[in-house]
Amino acid sequence: MAETGDFELDGVTFPASEIKIEFIDPVDDTGEMFPTGNLKDTLSVPCMGEFEVTMINAGIPTIFLHASDLGFKGTEMQADINSNSEILAKLEKIRSFGAVKMGLIDDVEQAQSRQHTPKSLGLHRLPTMLHHAMMGTASVAIGTAGTIVGTIVNEVAGGKALTEVCFGRPSGTLTVGGQSECVNGKWVARKVSMSRSARRLMVGQVFVPEDGFDRLKCIQMKSA
Repeated sequence: MAETGDFELDGVTFPASEIKIEFIDPVDDTGEMFPTGNLKDTLSVPCMGEFEVTMINAGIPTIFLHASDLGFKGTEMQADINSNSEILAKLEKIRSFGAVKMGLIDDVEQAQSRQHTPKSLGLHRLPTMLHHAMMGTASVAIGTAGTIVGTIVNEVAGGKALTEVCFGRPSGTLTVGGQSECVNGKWVARKVSMSRSARRLMVGQVFVPEDGFDRLKCIQMKSA
């Protein structure tokens, strides 16, 4: 591996070597990429109303909806949402009812024991707040949905055929590529790609007494 590189990844302090990662067939063999069979659905949430959503299972089950439907501008930062308990409760409710519609759980009460999926709004969430970053599997969901015409993500990205999408996150932006095709009426994700950076962080030596390994063998024999 090269010691240095000129690839810069937002959120990483120093430039480094570019490592291109490809996720091949990133959909669970037991499920559908679009669990309802639709690129967009109407999700009914009691006491909140109806939301136009895209529900996808690629990388990790994720629910996308328009930021404006929750009164967002799309430029809010992590702290703006994490400091608003009312908004967090709404996101959790959307996640719970979305999980039922996606067939991940049978009842909204079960959502408490399935706190990490689906992700709501396409934003990686901890059980009670927004995460500070966008994890790789959630990026796979964004890249897959964003490159399929007819999804909410693709509409936001321009509503045209795309091979990659660039989205914002707290530390900057990330570009993700996606390749999918419709086979016999069902969408299949073939590949999702993104870049990461890597460099050697340290080199060191460990000094062990000459009889150190013999002592270790004796200890292992006694404990066996």
